[in-house]
Amino acid sequence: MPVAEAFPAIKISLRAHQQHTFFLLKTCNSIKQLKQIHDQIIINGFSQKNFLIVNLMSLYTTYGNLSNACKVFDEMPSPSTTVCNQMIRAYSHSVTPQKSVELFSKMLYEGSFPDEYTYSYLVSACARSLMLREGEQIHGRVLSNGYYSNSFVSTNLINLYLGLGNEVGRVNAYKVFEEMPERNNPVTWNSLLAGHIRCGDFDGAIRIFDGMPVKNIVSWTTMLTEYARNGWFRHALLLFQEMRRECLELDQTSLTVALSVCAELGDLSTGKWIHIYVIKKFDGRERDICVRLHNALIHMYTSCGVIEEASRIFKEMPRKTVVSWTTMIMGYAKHGSAKKAIEVFECMQNSGEVKADARTFLGVLSACSHGGYVEEGRVYFKEMEEKWAINPRIEHYGCLVDLLSRAGFLEEAQRLIETMPMKPNDVVWGALLCGCMIHRNPEIASYAAENLIMELGQEEIMEYLVSVSNAYAMARRWREVAIVRKKMVEMGSKNSKSRSWVQLNEAVHEFMAGDITHRHISLIYETLDRLTSEVRYVANDHDTSEELIDL
Repeated sequence: MPVAEAFPAIKISLRAHQQHTFFLLKTCNSIKQLKQIHDQIIINGFSQKNFLIVNLMSLYTTYGNLSNACKVFDEMPSPSTTVCNQMIRAYSHSVTPQKSVELFSKMLYEGSFPDEYTYSYLVSACARSLMLREGEQIHGRVLSNGYYSNSFVSTNLINLYLGLGNEVGRVNAYKVFEEMPERNNPVTWNSLLAGHIRCGDFDGAIRIFDGMPVKNIVSWTTMLTEYARNGWFRHALLLFQEMRRECLELDQTSLTVALSVCAELGDLSTGKWIHIYVIKKFDGRERDICVRLHNALIHMYTSCGVIEEASRIFKEMPRKTVVSWTTMIMGYAKHGSAKKAIEVFECMQNSGEVKADARTFLGVLSACSHGGYVEEGRVYFKEMEEKWAINPRIEHYGCLVDLLSRAGFLEEAQRLIETMPMKPNDVVWGALLCGCMIHRNPEIASYAAENLIMELGQEEIMEYLVSVSNAYAMARRWREVAIVRKKMVEMGSKNSKSRSWVQLNEAVHEFMAGDITHRHISLIYETLDRLTSEVRYVANDHDTSEELIDL
C-alpha cells in the first residue's frame, strides 16, 4: 500500500499526524517506501522535527544512500546537536570519515554544543581512518569536557590507539583502559582483544581472553576465528566445545567458523551436531539462515565424505552465491565425481543466477584433471578469457598442465608451460614430472626435473626428490641419480612431516609421518605393514623405475 494512503483523510491532531509518520519510519522496509515517507514529511511541513529527521537520515544511511541523508541535513537551516550527531555517525561509516571531523569543526564554529554521542562518533571516525592527530585533539576535548567516564567514548579511544598497530598505540590504549571507572564492559574488552590480534600478538590476545571478567558471543567467536586462521584447529575445536558447555546462544558467525574447523579436521560428529542445532534454532525457516552458513555446511559435509548430504543442502538452498556453486563443484571434484562437478558447473552457467569466478574455474579444471576430461578442460580454460574475461592464474595453468600430463599429452603440456605469461612454479613442473613418470617419457621427465631443481630451494625440494631421482633413472642419467640420492640422505632429517586426521568413535586422532607417540602405535604399524604387503601382492603392473628407491 502506498504511504500516502496510510495517512488518514480525516482531520487528526498535528501531534498524532507526527506520531503516525514516526510509526511509518519505524516499520519502513525498503528505500522506495522511505522516499515516499520523505515526500510526506516535506508535504506536511515536518522538515524541522528532529525526531523524524534523525530517523529519516538514519534509514537513508542504512540503505547506503548517504547522498540523500546529506541532502536532508543540508536543507535544515539550524540543525540540532542530535541531527549533527546523526550526520557525523553517517560519515564515520562512509568512505570519507574525515568529513565527520569537518562537520564537528563547523558545529563548534556555529556555536553548537557537542555531547557524549558526538565525541563517540568522532573518535570512531578517527579510528576507522587512522587520523591520529585529530583523534588526540578530540581526546583532549573529551578530557576537558568531562566525558571521559562514558564507556563508549573510552572504548572508541582504545580502538583508535590500538589501530596504530605499534607499541606506543598499545601503551596509550591501556592508559585509557586503566583510567576507565567501569571496566567490566565486554565491548571494551573485545576492543582490547581485537587490538592484540590486529598487532599480531596472539599470545597477548589469549591472555586478554582468559582474563576477561565477562565474555559475550563476540569474545568467543573472535578467539575461535583466530585459532582457525592460525591453523590451530584442535584448539579451535576445544574452544567450541567449551562454548557448548557454557550454553551460549551461538550465532551464525560462530557456527560458520566452527563448521570450517570441522571440515579441516574431518570431525563429522561435531559438524552434524551443528547442523541439528541450526535446524532446531531456525525451525525450518531456511530463508533466515545466511548463505555463508549454508556454504559452510556444504563444505563440512564434502570434506567429511558425506557428499549426498552436501548435495541435498545445496539443492534446498533458497539462494545461492558463486561460493555455493564453487563449493559444490570442488566437493564433487575432491570425491572423484568429475562428471557431476561438470554438470553442476553447466547448471550454474545455464541458471544465470551468478557468474563464475576464478575459483569456480579452478574447481571445474581440477575435476576435469581427475576425471580425464581433456577436451572439456581445454574448452573451459579457453572460455575463461574469451567468454568470461577472467585472466587465468598460475593455479589454472597448473590444473591444465596436470590434466594434459595425466592424459599423456606431454608435448602439449610442455608447450603450455613454455608459453605461460608467468614463471612456472614447483606445482606446474611437478605436474609435468608426474605425467612423465606415468607415461614413461624420460626426455621430458629429465627436462621437468632440471627445472624443478632450479625453481626450488634446499628446504622445499625434499618432497619431489624421489620423483626427480626416478626421472633421472628412467633417462639413465646415473650421475644425477647419485647426486639426488646423496641430497636425500643429507636432507632426510630436515623434511617437514605430513599430518592427517581420522575420526573414530567421535574422537579425532592426529597422525604424523614417522610418529611413534600414538598410544596404539604398535597396532597401527602392524596394520600398515599388512596393508602394504597385500598391496604389493595384488599389484600386477609394477613400475620398475619406482623400485629404484625403497619408499
